[in-house]
Amino acid sequence: MEKFLLRNVGVPNSHEIDVYIERGGYQALAKALKEFQPQALVNLVRESGLRGRGGAGFPAGVKWSFLPKGVYPRYLVCNADEGEPGTFKDRVLIEYDPHGLIEGIVISSYACEVEHAFIYIRGEYVFGAERLEKTVAQAYERGYLGRNILGSGYNLELTVHRGAGSYVCGEETGLLTSLEGDRGHPKLKPPFPASQGLYRKPTIINNVETLFNVPFIVEHGAEWYKGFGTERSPGLKLFCISGHVNKPGVYELPLGTPMRTLINDYAGGSSKPIKTVIPGGSSTPMLPPDVLPSLTLDYEAIAAASSMLGSGAVIVVGEGTCIVRLVERLAEFYRHESCGKCIPCREGTDWLYKIMHRIERGQGREEDIDLLLDICDNISGKSFCPLGDAALGPITSSIKHFRDEYLYHIREKRCVVD
Repeated sequence: MEKFLLRNVGVPNSHEIDVYIERGGYQALAKALKEFQPQALVNLVRESGLRGRGGAGFPAGVKWSFLPKGVYPRYLVCNADEGEPGTFKDRVLIEYDPHGLIEGIVISSYACEVEHAFIYIRGEYVFGAERLEKTVAQAYERGYLGRNILGSGYNLELTVHRGAGSYVCGEETGLLTSLEGDRGHPKLKPPFPASQGLYRKPTIINNVETLFNVPFIVEHGAEWYKGFGTERSPGLKLFCISGHVNKPGVYELPLGTPMRTLINDYAGGSSKPIKTVIPGGSSTPMLPPDVLPSLTLDYEAIAAASSMLGSGAVIVVGEGTCIVRLVERLAEFYRHESCGKCIPCREGTDWLYKIMHRIERGQGREEDIDLLLDICDNISGKSFCPLGDAALGPITSSIKHFRDEYLYHIREKRCVVD
């Protein structure tokens, strides 16, 4: 199919503004400023059905409409803190088509009546941050940022802010706390950022890929966009697939595409017989291979299969992989990334890792399996932010589908694949 989101990836010097303009860049911005009032743009995005691409899948236009009337200043923050293990799609957009992101930010800021926007990029993305800073400077020089953009009278300042390498700052209130200069701890909701966000002012927070979709909706219209995907999950989506596949990478597909199409036709097939698939980043529950023939890549279908589409990071796990060792590694990650603010997450993720570690080392007890599930139940819905719940998906789903492997570790004191 024709590429839209990835149309400039692979093009020589695609990050340069002249190349971007030659390939049709900033035309959607000119159209938005000339033909639309801000509220009309909000309505257009809402009509398109664009859902947030960061993981939650909340409708972007609906979120924009939550901004309180007549309250200024307002802010827009692009969440580029891509920290979910297995996820690398936003990195590709930032490094190879940064002007596409800037165009999406300017249009979205105009729609939301914002005059200062921010890109919060994870600290590990050093190259991406440097490229964004150069790209922003180019946009200022050509009049796509700053005062009186394209002679429209609209003004927008854009600041690139580097994070310090914290998974929890991918959560929107933790991100805002960090952006304000404090330690990146999450805040209590409500109030939600749309009413009290950055500096206690109305704030819209959208993921990189979400904002990247906006120029295409402006250029082609809501009906065109809804022509891709399903009725409830419309549009185009980037899927980053890794693990035991022959061609790992980032692929652009309509939502609702069969999982088998992504694995076989785009990722070159699995390099080993498939043992399990993690469909949306490491925090989403594992799925057994028997659901794959009928599984489609959309929010509703994957939820019906007892997992989540999440960020669209598909991790294929082949036979010969120790599930207990895999889950132990993920438990270690979530323990390390807990900010420590709330007891269920701070203590619970530590206990989960310690129990997984002793099972993996052959020192586990059969009652440890139920103990893991009991701790998960005490964390679920009780932590201050979603990190606590994110740590549970690998554990609960692996016990559900691979309990025998846990029991083998405990009874035989060694791994079933050794």
